Amino acid sequence: MLMLLDTPSLYFRAYYGIPESMTAPDGMPVNAVRGLIDMIATLVRSHSPTELVACMDADWRPAFRVAAIPTYKAHRVAQGNQEEIPDTLAPQVPVIEEVLAALGIATIGVAGYEADDVIGTLAVRQRGAVEIVTGDRDLFQLVDDAQPCRVLYTVRGIRNLQMVDEAFVAAKYGIPGRAYADFATLRGDPSDGLPGVPGIGEKTAAALITRFGSLEALLAATGDDGFPAGARNKLAAARDYLAVAPAVVAVAHDVPIPDVDLRVPSAPRDSARLVELADRYGLDSPLNRLLPVLAR
Repeated sequence: MLMLLDTPSLYFRAYYGIPESMTAPDGMPVNAVRGLIDMIATLVRSHSPTELVACMDADWRPAFRVAAIPTYKAHRVAQGNQEEIPDTLAPQVPVIEEVLAALGIATIGVAGYEADDVIGTLAVRQRGAVEIVTGDRDLFQLVDDAQPCRVLYTVRGIRNLQMVDEAFVAAKYGIPGRAYADFATLRGDPSDGLPGVPGIGEKTAAALITRFGSLEALLAATGDDGFPAGARNKLAAARDYLAVAPAVVAVAHDVPIPDVDLRVPSAPRDSARLVELADRYGLDSPLNRLLPVLAR
């Protein structure tokens, strides 16, 4: 089984869930680093993946999405095109990357793409089972019972994951289990700066997608007799948005993934470097919890 980690989602969760009083010997907060290491230990112990990838944001706000919808994540820009990120979290991200590299856990970020796109590409090209660990509902669009591909949703914590499959999506949103991206395009997502179609909320979006099966079929039917007049007018007014939004909402499936060994390492790739990092950042305890799990 291939496990794909939405690493930014997880280290943000760790950062906000663990006190900043958890520090390195020099006083630098390492709550996100320690929390992520413990999350990985819990996930590997509980789910026994044979392959594991820490997917990263090489570009948190890709140009192709901003060109299509300029408001995309605009409210989260600090300056230039830099993401607004807590001052005490930013220095921890390179440490996370160094620790993962020393452990030998595959870490993939591709220029011009978000972690979601790396996840989407790896998930659709995988022939066997996939589990995606994330707190981001956008990745619900990848669930596929036939593969199977499911999302382990962290909203209730890493020890109390919600397993999201097609039945979960259908029950939660009242839509076909594979239709989350079409539904989200209509409804919009303020957290990502996606406006949606004005006047079409969650219930109407769900009703329309359920009735017509997909956004493509819905738009093709707007000229038919019997199409709801109110919805027709709202969709017509949003035609410019609807022309570009699907490509923004959809995670990419064609990211050029580098050739990397995805197998869960049974021993660190660079033991000497891992010891250096453990000493410098005070990571002995979480690493001593993770390493025996990897070695099983």
